[in-house]
Amino acid sequence: MSHYAEPEGSTRTSSYSGPPTGWTGWIVFAAIMMILLGFFHAFQGLVALFDDQEFLVTDNDLIVSVDYTAWGWVHLIGGIIVALAGISLFAGRMWARIVAVIAAMISAIVNIAFLSAYPIWSTIMIALDILIIWAITVHGAEMKHF
Repeated sequence: MSHYAEPEGSTRTSSYSGPPTGWTGWIVFAAIMMILLGFFHAFQGLVALFDDQEFLVTDNDLIVSVDYTAWGWVHLIGGIIVALAGISLFAGRMWARIVAVIAAMISAIVNIAFLSAYPIWSTIMIALDILIIWAITVHGAEMKHF
């Protein structure tokens, strides 16, 4: 029996049973990036709330035509949720991984809708969301042993 074997009667939800590998760093990366993306979303939301003249298009030219005040609240609340999901990901629990993947998916969808207002910013955030989803779904089970 190896040093990393699960004790008898364990209610483990993952099939990974080896020692932590270098791939655990991807989960740490995903957690840190989710916290960072949460701050980015919150910042973008505050800009939309307080100075909507900073955006490249009017709110009528957005993919989803909603005024910037509504988008500001969506980004601010979404940013807080994404950051909290990133923090919870450090726990290595299955529920934290599920919440983190769902939060990253919603972040990507919201950024697609916001693409015409901030094209470069939104594209970068979508790319980071995809990396986060990949890291969590492929190597998430290894975080339990970190």
